[in-house]
Amino acid sequence: MAKSSEYTARHLTVLEGLEAVRKRPGMYIGSTDHRGLMHCVWEIIDNSVDEAVEGHCHNIEVVIHDDHSISVSDDGRGIPVDEVVGTGLSGVEVVYTKLHAGGKFGSGNYAAAGGLHGVGASVVNALSARLDVQVDRGGKTHQMSFRRGEPGEFDDSAGRTPNSPFAPFTESSRLKIVGKTKRGVTGTRVRFWADFQIFPKTEGFDWEKLTQRARQTSFLVPTLTITCVDEREGQQNKEVFHHSGGAVDYVDYLAKDSPVNKTWHFTGAYDYKETVQELGANGHLTPAERTRTCYVETAMRWGSGYETTVQSFVNIIATPKGGTHVSGFEQALLRHLRSEIEDSARRLKLTKKDSRVEKDDVLAGLTAVVTVRIPEPQFEGQTKEILGTPQARTAVAKIVGDGLKAQLTSTKRDQKAEALAIMEKIVGEMRARISARTQKEISRRKNALEASTLPAKLADCRSADVAKTELFIVEGDSALGTAKVARNSEFQALLPIRGKILNVQKASTAEILSNAECAAIIQVIGAGSGRSFDLDAVRYDKIIMMTDADVDGAHIRTLLLTLFFRYMRPLVEAGRVYAAVPPLHRIEVARARKKEYIYTYSEAQLHEKIRALKKARKTYKEPIQRYKGLGEMDADQLAETTMDPTHRTLRRITVADAEASLKAEETFELLMGSLVPPRRDFIVDGANQFDRQKIDA
Repeated sequence: MAKSSEYTARHLTVLEGLEAVRKRPGMYIGSTDHRGLMHCVWEIIDNSVDEAVEGHCHNIEVVIHDDHSISVSDDGRGIPVDEVVGTGLSGVEVVYTKLHAGGKFGSGNYAAAGGLHGVGASVVNALSARLDVQVDRGGKTHQMSFRRGEPGEFDDSAGRTPNSPFAPFTESSRLKIVGKTKRGVTGTRVRFWADFQIFPKTEGFDWEKLTQRARQTSFLVPTLTITCVDEREGQQNKEVFHHSGGAVDYVDYLAKDSPVNKTWHFTGAYDYKETVQELGANGHLTPAERTRTCYVETAMRWGSGYETTVQSFVNIIATPKGGTHVSGFEQALLRHLRSEIEDSARRLKLTKKDSRVEKDDVLAGLTAVVTVRIPEPQFEGQTKEILGTPQARTAVAKIVGDGLKAQLTSTKRDQKAEALAIMEKIVGEMRARISARTQKEISRRKNALEASTLPAKLADCRSADVAKTELFIVEGDSALGTAKVARNSEFQALLPIRGKILNVQKASTAEILSNAECAAIIQVIGAGSGRSFDLDAVRYDKIIMMTDADVDGAHIRTLLLTLFFRYMRPLVEAGRVYAAVPPLHRIEVARARKKEYIYTYSEAQLHEKIRALKKARKTYKEPIQRYKGLGEMDADQLAETTMDPTHRTLRRITVADAEASLKAEETFELLMGSLVPPRRDFIVDGANQFDRQKIDA
């Protein structure tokens, strides 16, 4: 069919009000999955936090209700309820129905705010099946309700739901007065129900993400107390967050390795001029030059590890992808530390042959929090993940630079010792980087005909295409023999390990490298370890742990995961580490024309299959085979259930984000670390969940 070439003005569509938000929600909240749903929650919470930053709010309560709604309450000043000049609408209605409207566009009500685009509350309203707002001001409680952004009244005589009968306002809208408050009591309460026309019904509010955000905010606003409550069936959780130590406490919370220095805390203000567009009395925007102030607060400490954790914030809003403030922070660190190290070359035993310190050397082992408060910051997109305000770079570089200079050149004994320890660590990282690069270059120059350094016990695959290859780490020689027959030698390699490897959480680097099993695994994977680990150099696409389905097998998997997480973390973060899932039982169905086998992977699944066979009046051979280990399977069974990509089940081991990485770090330290008392408490506390039937005896 021929396409029409006609294109006139009648083909153009103008979306009024909040229609644009419902038509293209991804432009405003990033996506319509759980991330977008939680972004709506952040938009409402951030409005309350802005009140706290200005000193008008001290308590915020967030409640996840059991009807797919969430409410946010604060004791701030409350949204204005009087009429907005020139609109004929109340302040509440303007805030929740008009895009780019609010009190954060240079009116002087907020020196620095997170909700700068003026679309937060109105976007949440547009994407809600129902939204209710209650405001305490002037001794009265005012209320207004909306359905998908449209103001009106719900008939809640049969219960408060988004499906209650709704009557939109026609001629004019109004705020209802639904109660009285004590003199001086102010605040705002917002409750909204996610709209299933926008969000999938399977998506729900994430308690873990909510508490992470609440904890993070309580560190950044020391005067604020945040209470989170989960009222959903089967949850019933409540947590209260308050941290008076601010950014210093946050760094101490984030850092899990032993410290090289005490946490350094730098604060300051930086003034700059900026041309801004201001709304005049005639209702038009005119340019005006204004003096702005950027408030900077940073806290940092170096630890004995090599991982870098830098959390950055603008007006309490997290900027996970950084921006100009992080650039200024890194610039100040590199410039001042490099200069001080060069001035202390003799003390640090540096020679002219040594390389210059680079940014990665300085950042190794650093845990830092960088937060700025700035009027009307420029973000890249509504999701506010990257700061674009150029003046923030200069402000942070100046404040951090001055603080570093004072610390590094201090004549006090303690501070001199800390400065020397930090510089020695950075120089050590520089030398390790150069050594790793030299070794990599030597390795690349090796001729293919030279003797391989790979362990003799490795049964390698033939394929040279990394994207298709798999390495199975097999427990014991008995399983190796069967696995050699079961594997596809074209793309599947096998590396046997003898029992339980070294617990690297408690071992030194020298002990790890001298341990035959750990050294073999590092050699075979071929990408190094620690800071020098190179993900692009990994020799196999999938690293699969294939251990017995018993307690010892689980322990070996935990030891292997500890090695991967501590010394090959990019491999885990990339989702290239897997655990094979061998079956626990094999049921042989009797009286079939040909042999029929059913494999089950848990006791519950076994009983379910047995019930299904009895219901279908099928008999099975007794006793049911229970696999104690991989060595009990023949090659065909092992291939079919555990190794053949068309039939097997693999569990992918992943670390979703920085917060998940932090939790994983805590878990490994608890289960595998040197401190016995916390592990003993964990075992005692979990004793009630112990099931004897799950233990092989």
